Amino acid sequence: MPTFITVYLYVPISALQNGQDGRAREVDLGAFYFKSHGTKLVKSHKHDWLILVLLAAIEIGLNIIHPFHRFVGKDMMTDLKYPMKDNTVPVWSVPIYAVLLPIVVFTFFYFRRRDVHDLHHAILGLLFSVLITGVITDAIKDAVGRPRPDFFWRCFPDGIDNYDKWGNVICHGDDKDIREGHKSFPSGHTSWSFAGLGFLALYLSAKIKVFDRRGHIAKLCILFLPLLMASLVAVSRVDDYWHHWQDVFAGGILGLVVATMCYLQFFPAPYHSEGWGPYAYFRALEETNSRSTVGHPADGVHMQAVEIPDLHQQSRRNGSHTFRQVSLSDSLHDVEAGKM
Repeated sequence: MPTFITVYLYVPISALQNGQDGRAREVDLGAFYFKSHGTKLVKSHKHDWLILVLLAAIEIGLNIIHPFHRFVGKDMMTDLKYPMKDNTVPVWSVPIYAVLLPIVVFTFFYFRRRDVHDLHHAILGLLFSVLITGVITDAIKDAVGRPRPDFFWRCFPDGIDNYDKWGNVICHGDDKDIREGHKSFPSGHTSWSFAGLGFLALYLSAKIKVFDRRGHIAKLCILFLPLLMASLVAVSRVDDYWHHWQDVFAGGILGLVVATMCYLQFFPAPYHSEGWGPYAYFRALEETNSRSTVGHPADGVHMQAVEIPDLHQQSRRNGSHTFRQVSLSDSLHDVEAGKM
């Protein structure tokens, strides 16, 4: 008589609910919702969020203290007599396009893939990127105290210059303008722009698989849009005579380097085969699969028993069938070889 093998198959419940074909959508197989996993995820990174608050406090403090007042002689004023102009890109707009705009994009991908790990880590990485960049930028600003290209008119708004016996300027302009006039290097607008939009460019390049070796140049155009936007902000700082070209160059490099480092803390490189998801997402999948393998199905998984005849063995019991139970963790080779 033939021997039967009982095999337990683990089938996602979503597959049983998707009609007679029993096929589950990809988004359902790896969905981690904010409602079910968000609170636990935020609590597991509570120290990271506390450090963000600390960085924000340091950033505020760096903007309150006075920068170093570098020696500015009369012969140096040749390059510092550019006219004072308003900002083409206002200060209040920087957090909007460098922080809020990327978060809107992250949220869009969350509603598409339903992965709270991706949303949480993208926001956390972005905030670290802009705040670390801001702290480094303003710390260097205060320490260097390089005068802006329009420093002469900040120091002498009436055009009448005055110097002490050492040849250093004796300013009689508005204190706020003078203090701001010593914060030229590096450019804060530029560093913040490349920190936020550079992070967004890395995120998009991974999500749309720019480096999938299929040669779709159109994807590169999407990747370059945030970088082009940040570059135009940098150019406007030179056009407005608020910065020297060295200021914006250093700010751009600083922002891109910090953005890359913060991105790689949470996500694989964009050219990686698994670059489309954060490290935490794949760890969560491994944990879910491991629980299923050891016989403890994860939420949303259904166990179904299937009897398979074993044609390689004959029952030693007369007049009866023999049944054995195996799990999916058993070797397929053993099953095929008739060892079970």
